[in-house]
Amino acid sequence: MQFIYENFTFPPDQSFTIRSEFLEVKKYQSFKCHVNFEIALIENCTGKRFIGDHMEEFEGTELVLMASYLPHCWQYYRTNDPLIPAHAIVVHFFPDFMGADLLRKPEARHLVQLFADAAKGVLFTGETLRKAKMILQEMLYEKGLSRSALMLQLLDVMALSPSSRILSSPGFNIIESSGEANKINHIFDHIFKNFRNAITLEEVAALIPMSSAAFCRFFKSKTGRTLTDFIKEVRIGHAAKLLLERTYNVSEACYNSGYNNISNFNKHFKEIKGVSPKAFVKRYQVSEQ
Repeated sequence: MQFIYENFTFPPDQSFTIRSEFLEVKKYQSFKCHVNFEIALIENCTGKRFIGDHMEEFEGTELVLMASYLPHCWQYYRTNDPLIPAHAIVVHFFPDFMGADLLRKPEARHLVQLFADAAKGVLFTGETLRKAKMILQEMLYEKGLSRSALMLQLLDVMALSPSSRILSSPGFNIIESSGEANKINHIFDHIFKNFRNAITLEEVAALIPMSSAAFCRFFKSKTGRTLTDFIKEVRIGHAAKLLLERTYNVSEACYNSGYNNISNFNKHFKEIKGVSPKAFVKRYQVSEQ
């Protein structure tokens, strides 16, 4: 299978994300991996689960926790109930989403073990699955501290679960052993630190080091996007953050995000966000009312 590296950015007002999505019934042929931890609740499906070097048939509803850079893939063969679409609730987070001090508290010792087990992937069944599903469904409609409190409750249920199972072999990590994760992280880190300035293909390729042509093939195969597209996403993501913080107007957000042309900025912003910068701000203001 091919390995696709994903990169998620959190909105400025959220320390983790949760989304609900319908699933396409098909046999996906790519492992996905990313720096974020992931909780995945899969419903109304029959198929095959790949987590690291683990492979197993599944049916119905299942809940899996995975740590950073653990390759994973679900292949969906059919829906159990043909009248209802296959469905997933997915959470992306970092273990310290509530602050690094949390994991140093004595009450959090079970969380520390849970996150260590997540490096190999953890499958939850039975009563844990039932409780977690209820919490996840409630989280979709909550915001702010209420959602964060539910997230802690969810992790506590998982950490104390009497019905969990480790999936992948101990120490299995294709990404780290191949050195690809370090290369990708090095590239991401350079872009995040320098996106306000001009960034050339040659300078980024030299970080690996690779020729420009080899780098383009490598980056596209591992992230699913070109270097130009990725830099564009980082810049527009930063601009959106500045606009939502209401400390900069559109023109200021443009020039503080690596653009020197307002027309180009507006074009890229609409391409990424689906609306103009002004419409984006207005939509967010309406959602707060």
